[in-house]
Amino acid sequence: MVNYYFHCRRQCWLFSNRVNLEDNSEDVRIGRILHALKAEKAKKKEVAIESIKIDKLTPEYLVEIKKSDADLEAVKWQTLFYLYVLKQKGIKRKGRIEVIEKKKKDHKIYYVELSQDIINQIKQLIIDIHELIEESVPPKPIHKTKCKKCAYYEYCYI
Repeated sequence: MVNYYFHCRRQCWLFSNRVNLEDNSEDVRIGRILHALKAEKAKKKEVAIESIKIDKLTPEYLVEIKKSDADLEAVKWQTLFYLYVLKQKGIKRKGRIEVIEKKKKDHKIYYVELSQDIINQIKQLIIDIHELIEESVPPKPIHKTKCKKCAYYEYCYI
């Protein structure tokens, strides 16, 4: 939900209100395959805690794996939210975001950490997301270039 909120508030609202079109998306399928391959290679599976699924948890890092850095801000906040949830459970980690580009052999790594300021922002973010999903209608489409690759494109524009 945090990722969707930063990526597109309409998508966040639709998904949270059980309008799920991601099963029909080629990009989502590619992302899931990359996750599965990375997990198989590392011989580790996702870790599920409450309503979140963490790609990998090491003694030092919570690792989030993405197929692209196209919306790095959304991924950053998703990872910070996961760190916050872990901290609530008494588990302290740093965040590492691994981006596995489809057409590149190398992958990029980004690091994030919780601070008190970020924790305060996350608490406000949780309130903002709850207010959004309680609205009776979704926000209007955002009309951005990134919309063309979205699983909800046809719903919003056709």
